[in-house]
Amino acid sequence: MADNFDVVVIGGGPGGYNAAIRAGQLGLTSACIDKRGAFGGTCLNVGCIPSKALLHASHLYDEAQHDFARLGIKATVELDLPGMMAHKTKVVGELTRGVEFLLKKAKSEAIVGEAHIDAPGKITVTLKDGTTRSITAKNIVIASGSDVMTVPGVTVDEETVVSSTGALSLKQVPKRLLVVGGGYIGLELGSVWRRLGSDVTVVEFLDRITPGLDGEIGKNFQRILAKQGMKFQLSTKVVGVEKTANGLSVTLEPAQGGAQTKIETDIVLVSIGRKAYTENLGLISVGVKLDGRGRVTTDAHYKTSVPGIWAIGDVREGAMLAHKAEDEAVACIETIAGKSGHVNYDAIPAVVYTAPEVASVGKTEEELKAAGVAYKVGKFPFTANARAKTIAQTDGFAKVIADAKTDRVLGVHILGANAGEMIAECALAIEFGASSEDIARTSHPHPTLSEAIRQAAMGVEGWTMQM
Repeated sequence: MADNFDVVVIGGGPGGYNAAIRAGQLGLTSACIDKRGAFGGTCLNVGCIPSKALLHASHLYDEAQHDFARLGIKATVELDLPGMMAHKTKVVGELTRGVEFLLKKAKSEAIVGEAHIDAPGKITVTLKDGTTRSITAKNIVIASGSDVMTVPGVTVDEETVVSSTGALSLKQVPKRLLVVGGGYIGLELGSVWRRLGSDVTVVEFLDRITPGLDGEIGKNFQRILAKQGMKFQLSTKVVGVEKTANGLSVTLEPAQGGAQTKIETDIVLVSIGRKAYTENLGLISVGVKLDGRGRVTTDAHYKTSVPGIWAIGDVREGAMLAHKAEDEAVACIETIAGKSGHVNYDAIPAVVYTAPEVASVGKTEEELKAAGVAYKVGKFPFTANARAKTIAQTDGFAKVIADAKTDRVLGVHILGANAGEMIAECALAIEFGASSEDIARTSHPHPTLSEAIRQAAMGVEGWTMQM
């Protein structure tokens, strides 16, 4: 094993392993260091992948219980929670091994251990057996990802007070679940356990859920979730959790202050966001600057304040999304290799994998109003979409926002079944600088859910053709 590399990546998540692989593809010697022991990062091990396995399985269970009858199917089903968890674990194991295979294929060394940057170009790795290995590198890429944020005064024990990690491995379905935080992760995991039988209450500090989404989408999304049985307490904060003989007593307070109230629950899921993981890496001692939120400061090309040290993914500014980290990984390594790496941040989609799903790319109405940009909007409801009718999935709508003068697509927002799959078309449209008319005049197969996007694009200029 060599101890000198062109590129050493710290972190084996979507940003890290893609960076190491791309380096190998471009002929650079590389290594990827990860302390977890199973490559793939939070996303693959305790995030995106296991949560989607549970979301899909719980959705099928819920459909069989409540929706099959209206399609003419009579079924009796029962929950096998250990079996559902086993499927999740199997998927994670297969994919982590897949990442290791891809690193090997790219001739990038996978190193399991904890990395510490001693000086620019010099890293000490503490291996699993306690021994250390000294490594030198022309370039160091920090891709250490993020960690869960906690509520002051609330201790996460991953048993009764859990983070997203603990919520993926509960031993039984809690009768009552209180979710702290109305963002993507809390709503996804809350929806999993609601489908499996929990009484779910979401407590959100702000006056709306999913604050980063288009306001109209968010409002309708909450209405649908409430119709499904999820309860919401907005403009409210959690100030304490106490164990009782019957579970947990959670103390709530209005966000702006006021009289406290208490709510009883069995499990508390703390999901108020994530923070950049920069601890114990030696960043401060070597001169790498952090911003006010503890993220690594970089320029537009992912260079930090120290020559030869770069940063990508959750550890730097921007949305904490696996695919954003992947895009930055490729751009960063291509820049290191002397090529022209670039990421169009307006074309990075985001998805909430509930049922129905929510998917978004580009600007929201609120962002455009704040920037003083004149725009037009076209919308189309899934109640008028033939495919949605046939599969009994008519909640939601598609929304296309275009520049009022140029007709260039500025944002697309979808609330509905399979929104996460359909948003890629819209990201491509923004990447290519397409107009709403380009989408409107592009043939879409009939009957499909994607026709709602085309009809919404037609609606920008007022010529929607379907119901």
